[in-house]
This record gives sequence, structure tokens and C-alpha cells, in this order.
Amino acid sequence: MRIDILTIFPDMFKGPFDASIIRRASEQGIVNIQIHDFRDYTHDSHHTVDDYSYGGGAGMVLKPEPLFEAVEDIRSKANAIGKPRVILLTPQGRLFNQKVAGELSKADWHIIICGHYEGIDERVREHLVDDEISVGDYVLTGGELAAMVVVDTVVRLVPGVLSGESLLYESHTDGLLEYPQYTRPEDFRGWKVPEILLSGNHAQIAKWRREHSILRTFMRRPDLLEKAWLTIEEKHMIAGL
Repeated sequence: MRIDILTIFPDMFKGPFDASIIRRASEQGIVNIQIHDFRDYTHDSHHTVDDYSYGGGAGMVLKPEPLFEAVEDIRSKANAIGKPRVILLTPQGRLFNQKVAGELSKADWHIIICGHYEGIDERVREHLVDDEISVGDYVLTGGELAAMVVVDTVVRLVPGVLSGESLLYESHTDGLLEYPQYTRPEDFRGWKVPEILLSGNHAQIAKWRREHSILRTFMRRPDLLEKAWLTIEEKHMIAGL
């Protein structure tokens, strides 16, 4: 997978992408992340990327020229890869979740635009962007942190980055929150690991984990249960709760 990120603050990405799973995936050649300062695509001495909004109003708006030129230049230099999916990170986009991350993980190439200021020229939305994504119902100072969230979530789903088994039982993978986890010691300050997890009975352990996954979801995120796949018995269990 190739990911190109357009930003006016490229230094923000040095720490998060130079460590942990993202770094390992890059070193192994599974993912290729390129950071571009789209100020480099301006043609004035001040490298201006924003201007006042027609019609008045507070704040500045990102200009279309640098973004169009940046995307077109990146496309022209990587023709062999195919056609990229151009994503704008904006509070107006569709809400990012595990399902959307899974969808994006199946594509070979993304170009991500980090929004800024009061917004972006509407012609970028209409004629350059393929998708708009929001990481939550709140407003950030810029799209850089949102880009880090999206890239981290998507890259870990790319085949070869993590083992397949570690992805099977995570929160949100099957519409539920993950079950409680324990490790050594068995007894910590009088708080003991549930006996069932020490029994070696894998069928009973799986049943316990499933029940506690549903219980935790019911207690913390009951809204998720509306879309989760549940058996008749599990629905009766929830009704009893």
C-alpha cells in the first residue's frame, strides 16, 4: 500500500510514523508513506496556500491551486501503481470507524489531504476528492492528527502487518467490544484471574469470552448491539440484563 499525505506541517508526522508497527511495516516494504508539503506547489514568494472567503466571513480558506497541482504531480510520478483514492479529512466527512478502515485497507493507494483553517475551496471537494472522512464529531486545529489516526488504523489491517489471529477478536471487529484480558500473575493483590481461563477448556473459554464481550458492550456501548450479529440465546441474555 502507498499513502501520500498532503500537509503544511510535515514535521508533525516524524514521531508517530517512525516508531512501532508503522515503522516496521515501512521497513518491510508492506506500506510506503510519503509526506508532502503542499506549500511547495505555490508560486509566490510567501508560499501562500490560503485566502479570504468570497462573500466574507471569519477565517481563511485553503486555495485550490496548490492541492490540484500536488495531487496531479504525485499521480504523474507514480503511474504504474494505478489510480489513487483521494481522501479529504474534514468534520463534514463520513464518520470513520472500523468498517471504513477495513474498506480502505483493501485499496493499494491513498492520497490524504489534511484540511486547515476555516475550510477548503469547494472546487477541491467537487473535482479532486473521491472521499471525505471525519474522525469524530469535533473540530481539530488541522487534519494532521486525523491523518495519523486513519493511517494507523488502516495500516494495521493490511495483510502482513499483524498476524491474522490478533485481528479476529478486537473491539469493533465483529460489532462488539473486546472481552476482558488477563495475564500473569494469577493472583495480584487478592484479585484473581477467573478460574475458567485457567481450565484449559477452550470451548468454555470461548463461551465465557463471548458472553463477557456482549456484557461489556451492553454496559459501555449499548448502541453497538443494534448492528451486532447475535444468536437468539444471546438476545435473550441481553433482554434479561
